[in-house]
Amino acid sequence: MKLSKAMMVTVLLGGVSLLGTGFTAKQEAGTPVALGESEGNGGEIRIPHNERLLLSTDERCIAKEGHQSDLIRMQWTADRAKPAIAWADENGIDKTAIISHDKANNPEQHDHKHMSFETTMSPTGPYANQLFTRLEIPYDTDVSEIRTHSSNFNVMNGILRVAGETGSNRDLQFSVAGNDNETTPRWAVRADASQEAGDNAGSNLQFVRYGDDGEAFDAALTLQRSSGNIGIGTDSPDTKLDVNGDKIRIREKHTPASSSEPCSQGQMAWDEQYVYVCVAKDSWKRTELSSW
Repeated sequence: MKLSKAMMVTVLLGGVSLLGTGFTAKQEAGTPVALGESEGNGGEIRIPHNERLLLSTDERCIAKEGHQSDLIRMQWTADRAKPAIAWADENGIDKTAIISHDKANNPEQHDHKHMSFETTMSPTGPYANQLFTRLEIPYDTDVSEIRTHSSNFNVMNGILRVAGETGSNRDLQFSVAGNDNETTPRWAVRADASQEAGDNAGSNLQFVRYGDDGEAFDAALTLQRSSGNIGIGTDSPDTKLDVNGDKIRIREKHTPASSSEPCSQGQMAWDEQYVYVCVAKDSWKRTELSSW
C-alpha cells in the first residue's frame, strides 16, 4: 500500500494499533501521526523527521504462541532472504547493519545460519564501502561457535575472562583455520581441570600442544597455582623447576674473569675446562672437566 504524505494512518503491527511515535508539544498521546512515503524508495514508510517509534509490552515469553513477546518481528520468506536493520549515512549509503539469515548468497557455500554484525570496508580499499561481516552468532546449535572476521578485540581498562566450573578445562586456543570455518587447535593456554581442594591447589596453568590431527599431545609446561613450581614435561612438579627429561642445555659458554666477578647465588656457567657455580654473591667456585 502506498501512502500519500498528507494521509493520516493507523499502522497495525501484530494486531497492535500504533498511534504515535514520540510526542512533541503539539501532539498528545493517542493522536495519530502523519506517516509519509519515502522520497528515496516508494516501498518505505517514513516516520516524521526527529520523531521516535515507541513500542512497549507487559508480556513475558508466550511459549504456546512461539514468540518472546517480540515487539518487532522480521521474517524471511525465501531461503536466501536476509532481513536486516541497517544504518545509513547522510547520503543514504549503508554503513552498519545487523542481519539474520539462513543461507549464504552463494548456493555452493555452506549454510550460514547466523546473526551477523556488519560494517563497511575501507573507502580506499579494494572493497570500498561494502558491508562485511565482523561478528557471527550462529543459531540451531547447542554450542554457538561465535566468530569474528578482520577484527581485533581491545580490552581497554578492563578484564578479558575465560571462566568455567572448577574441575573443567578453561582454554584460550590457537588454531589453524580450514574450510567452512572449521578450526584445528595447535596450542592452548589452559587453566586445567585439577580440582580445587583448598590451600590454593588446583586449576593449574598449562601450555598444551596438539598434533596435526588436532589431538592434544601433552602439557609442555605446567605452573602450579599452589606452589608456583614449574614443570617441563610433567604436570606435577615438586621443585621450583622440574624437568622431565635426561638433558638440559645452556647454549652459550661463559668464563668468569675471576672468582669474585659479580654474580648472584645459584648462577651457573661453563667453558671448555670448567663448570662454574656462583655459591654466594660475587663468589664463584669451579670444578674441572675431564674426558673418559
